[in-house]
Amino acid sequence: MNEACGVFACVSTGDWPTTLDVAHVICLGLVGLQHRGQESTGIVTSDGERFQHHKGMGLVSQVFTADILHQKLKGNLGIGHNRYSTAGGSDVRNTQPFIVHTAHGLLAVAHNGELINNSYLRRLILNRGVGLSSASDSELITQMLAWSPPDGEPDGPDWSARIKQLMQQTPCSYSLVIMHDDTVYAARDPLGNRPLCIGKLPGKLHQSTESDAVEGWVVSSESCSFQSIGAKYHREVEPGEIIQLDRTGLKSLGIVPRSDNQQAAFCIFEYVYFARADSILEGQMTYTVRQRCGRQLALESPVQADIVSTVPESATPAAIGFSRQSGIPYVEVLTKNRYVGRTFIQPNTRLRELGVAQKFGALSDNFQDKKIVLIDDSIVRGTTIAPIIKLLRDSGAKEVHIRVASPPIRYPCYMGINIPNPSELIANKVEIKNLAEFIGADSVAYLSVEGLKDAVSEGIKQPGEKREQHCVACLTGKYPAKLDW
Repeated sequence: MNEACGVFACVSTGDWPTTLDVAHVICLGLVGLQHRGQESTGIVTSDGERFQHHKGMGLVSQVFTADILHQKLKGNLGIGHNRYSTAGGSDVRNTQPFIVHTAHGLLAVAHNGELINNSYLRRLILNRGVGLSSASDSELITQMLAWSPPDGEPDGPDWSARIKQLMQQTPCSYSLVIMHDDTVYAARDPLGNRPLCIGKLPGKLHQSTESDAVEGWVVSSESCSFQSIGAKYHREVEPGEIIQLDRTGLKSLGIVPRSDNQQAAFCIFEYVYFARADSILEGQMTYTVRQRCGRQLALESPVQADIVSTVPESATPAAIGFSRQSGIPYVEVLTKNRYVGRTFIQPNTRLRELGVAQKFGALSDNFQDKKIVLIDDSIVRGTTIAPIIKLLRDSGAKEVHIRVASPPIRYPCYMGINIPNPSELIANKVEIKNLAEFIGADSVAYLSVEGLKDAVSEGIKQPGEKREQHCVACLTGKYPAKLDW
């Protein structure tokens, strides 16, 4: 299972040319979102009239140098993107942001998500005689934004109306940052499936959030990117909301409503795995939600053990929550080598097992002849957890019990998360009652769907609509909107 993409935007306020290093702010913002996509990255900036851009395959630190940021990308506003391919595959042509020529000048777009009616929109564009240079959903969005709205534009381009037209054509899934001339627009689909939030750059570093002086505004897929640039969390972009940012500041242009009887559908796996632990989602910190998942897991699936531990690192908060609820001490049993690549790319089982041994080291003194309950955030294919269990047993563990802080993944995601083919998912290959034997564990238990919903909704501050505002399609097969593929 692979991460969604990440989008970021920055607009300086006040007089232009600005003293704010916009390109560097965007670059650092993308570094903070690197966990959401490592395939390619790009930045487009503007001085208010002319665009400058740089894109490439690889990590942010590999694509952008100091010279590129300070000379090629100098500007007053800009947008950026990190990509992990969903629709379109791995190809430099799919690197974002996309730039197109319109009758009213250049338009740049960066997109996180996946359009559920991709085929319909592609036919619509091709039937208008418009060519497409990539297989990316983001190019479809860019081309649709180049169209004039049905009521026309007697007073010049109405980008708010164009964005609303797009949002009415496709209900999800997307968080967008769009740049035209001297303005950035941010938009989130009416279902709110993908995250998007706003941050404020104070006029002085360490300035309190109550002060009115603002040097600029930023928009990001996650709030975790704000701290490194000195930005203060302002709020989330609401589902269906369109935001305008320019040198005068921030303005909401309204909300495109959902269809009748349609619930909000924020991706629940942002909490489980995708979002960074220090990101704020729906008014609560992701780390805290993961702890509650572990606490709920301990209530649902208790086990007699000597220590609780984790597969580093995203499952650590859940393991701490399990430990606190169960009263079993939390002890580290694995250390992670952060400089080893992903094990799932190895061509055969033996190399994958060796890859796990290279990625994790056993802290054997901590668990000799002890019963371990090992917490993982999710099990997708099961090819990583089995070698870890073997590593622990070979290093002296008496028993290894697996507890998973999310329900079994059984269905594909069509909204921006690259989940493997259903036939590759271990929950569809092995019955849960046989799973422990299959992976070499003493027992296996998952958090229930209801338990996950409870853990997530407990900390949401908004009244009402708590439990049903999350997408759990990959767990239940019930998708929040009609699919047209």
